[in-house]
Amino acid sequence: MNLIILLLPILAIVLMFRSQKKRQSQMQQMQTALEPGAGVRTIGGLYARVKAVNEETVELEIAPGVVSHFTKSAIAAVMDPADYDAIINGRPAEDEPVDAEDAEIEPAAAEPLSFTKDDAAKGDAKAEAEGGAPASK
Repeated sequence: MNLIILLLPILAIVLMFRSQKKRQSQMQQMQTALEPGAGVRTIGGLYARVKAVNEETVELEIAPGVVSHFTKSAIAAVMDPADYDAIINGRPAEDEPVDAEDAEIEPAAAEPLSFTKDDAAKGDAKAEAEGGAPASK
């Protein structure tokens, strides 16, 4: 019984060191794989493209023509081009523009929008007459 109590903490410590060493080796491998043109995410959540890789620093283009220097340890992830494009442009790289014929476009309302209280009261009365709920005020 005493042997189990002694071995459990030692086993937990060995497993913790092993996982820490594995994370460090993955981080080292990622930092050596940095190359110009790759999309990256920093530990602060900034998405950028690698412009140049130096011994201890990386030059990141955070906007067109804006280059900033970061330490290699500040890079949290190197992203594949498709994922980077999806995040930066808000769409997957495979998406194609939708043709106007395929898109369902709702016709514009016949009445122009208004932001006055009188028109809002008329709109509430109209919504109640059509069976809808009145707008909140």
